[in-house]
Order: sequence, then structure tokens, then C-alpha cells
Amino acid sequence: MPAWLPLLLGFLTAVGPISTDMYLPAFPAIEAELGTARGSVEITLASWFVGLAVGQLVQGTLADRLGRRAPLIVGTAIYTVASIGCAMANDMAVLAAWRCIAAFGGAASAVIPRAMVRDLADGLGAARLMSKLMLVMGAAPILAPTIGGLLLVAGGWRMIFWASAAYGGLSCLLAWRLLPETLPPDRRAKRSFVTLLADFVQIGRERGFYTHALMGAATMFSVFAFISGAPGVYIEHFGVSPTHFGLLFAISATGFIGASQFNPWLLHRFGARRVVSYALRLSAAAVMVLAAAAVTGIGGLLGIFLPAAVALACTGLVFPNAAVGALSRHAARAGSASALLGTLQFSCAAMGSALVGALADGTPLPMALLMVVGAAAALMAEMARPR
Repeated sequence: MPAWLPLLLGFLTAVGPISTDMYLPAFPAIEAELGTARGSVEITLASWFVGLAVGQLVQGTLADRLGRRAPLIVGTAIYTVASIGCAMANDMAVLAAWRCIAAFGGAASAVIPRAMVRDLADGLGAARLMSKLMLVMGAAPILAPTIGGLLLVAGGWRMIFWASAAYGGLSCLLAWRLLPETLPPDRRAKRSFVTLLADFVQIGRERGFYTHALMGAATMFSVFAFISGAPGVYIEHFGVSPTHFGLLFAISATGFIGASQFNPWLLHRFGARRVVSYALRLSAAAVMVLAAAAVTGIGGLLGIFLPAAVALACTGLVFPNAAVGALSRHAARAGSASALLGTLQFSCAAMGSALVGALADGTPLPMALLMVVGAAAALMAEMARPR
């Protein structure tokens, strides 16, 4: 395996975080320019996750049948064209529709690199490779909000989507020119499309898969309740500027990267079960502190920011290990298993984003309570794992 391949896979996987995080500072500006009510822009984030959920089912199935490269190249091309549509939208519904289409194409970048990891390694080797992906992918949430804030100041919110289109175009070019095929023809699924869809049922019934998948999905619900609610809480409730919001978000994302890179050492020393168990319990404690600060107002901005940063850092340990645990018994159907995993996760992300928008009241409380719900559900899934 070339030493640069994890970097390329991480770059491709970062399409999702970039599309999610770069336009967060622009939420108030989008609502103001399009003349919609507070909280309405969250529908564009929810539609993004709906497109990801559906797209991953399709892209994962195609990747098992056609190989990894072709669906990834086509998917990034669709993402690029739809991002241009987002940049030109003049209505919130149109923007949401283009976001959904962009997500359908971008789903290839979410699901296929994970399947390629499973093609190349398993167990501790897969966890190490996944952590390398997290290092590159994790740079996206660090840089994206800051870059988004700068683009917002320089050229308005539409400039953010033009930048997303440029990233998609570069991803498509790199996939076409550099990405190797990790699924040779003799290992590809040769069954009918209906039979491939039936694989989802078989995969979903395996206890090791669904408990690890639910851990990741519930954690994703909590994380994106925060991501969707943070612009309103930080920028509107606490009066943080869009640029400073990007810096705060970058600090939080740094913890995510640090934890993901520390993950292989922790796995070697303590094992995956204990690492995930402790990470989920620490995350749950952090969101309880956050909820208490949201109810009482104690600590002000720091009372929200610090426990949220701790909870996000814990996800750097939860996500790679949950993914490896879910895929470990499905080498022959890695694309389908990765697609089902991603669909569950991003469906929960869509729910978290939509609920934050629906419950928005100008305070941190809705965001905090939804994060508590996600943390509790992740703990329940962890306790149900097979021994």
C-alpha cells in the first residue's frame, strides 16, 4: 500500500465535514438574505444528511458490484455540480434541494474510503489505518469553519459553496488520476441488485454490527445536535463573531484529531472494548455538565464550550472503533456494510440537525438536551455489545 494512500482517502472523506462545517458561520447571513425565519436554515443541513443516508445505500451497493473507483469518481462529480447549484440558489427550498443532491453524490466519499480500508486491512491494522484517515479528515472541521468565516466576510455565503465546488472538482480529479482499485473483479459481487439489497438485512441482523453501528449513530446524533445548534448559540446567543466562531470550532475539532491519533496506542494498551466504553462514559459526563450549564447559565460561554470540546474529543475514539467493530465480520460485503453504517449514522445526524432547528428558542438548552439523549443512547448500545 502506498504511504500516501491514507492521505488521499482522508482527503476524499473530508468532503463530508467540509460540506457540513464550512457554511456554519453563514447560517444567520443565509437566513437574512433569503428572508426566512430563525432556525429555518437547519433544513438545508437536514436535507444534506437525508441525501447522505440514501446515497450511501446506493453508493455502497454499487461499490461492491462495480469496484471502488468508478462510483467514487462519478459521485464527486455529482457533488461538484450540485455545489454550484447551491451557490446560485435564491430560495431556501432550492438550496435544500441542491444540498440533498450534493449529499447523494458526496456519499461516495463517505462510504467508499471506509470500504477500501476494510479491503486493505482488518483488526488493529484497520484501526490504525482508520486513525490515519481521521488525521486528514479531522483537519476539515478545524479549518472549515474558520475558512467559511473568512469567505463569508470576503465574498458572502455564496462564496462558501463555490469553494465547496472547487474542493469537489479537485477530489474528482485526484480520484481519477491517483486512486487505485482495491476490489479486483474476481471479488466483486455478481448477484442481482435485489440480492445485494437483501445483504443489508443480513448485515443489520448481526449483533456485532448493529450495536457498534448504533453506538456511532447515537454519537453522531449528539455531535450534529451540537454542530447545528452551535452557530445560533455562539453567534446569536453569546454574540461571538463568525470569525471567532470558526476559531472556537477549530479548537474543539483539535481535540477530535488528537484523540483519534492517540487511539492506536490506547487500543494496544487497553483493547477496543475498554477504550470505547471509557470514551462514551466521559462523553456522557461532559454533556451532562453542558446541560447543567445550559439550564443554570453558570459559566456563560465557557460553561458551554469546554464540556462540548471534551465530548467532541471523545468522538475521536468512538467513531473509528465503532466503524471497525461494525465492519469486522463483513469483509465480503464491506461496501454494503459501510453503506448501512453510514446511513444509520447520517440518518441520526439528520434527526439531530432537524430537531435543533425545530426546537430552537434562542438558548443553548435544546442543543444541550439533545446531546444528552444521544450520549445516553450510545451508552445503551455499548452495553448491548456481544462479549
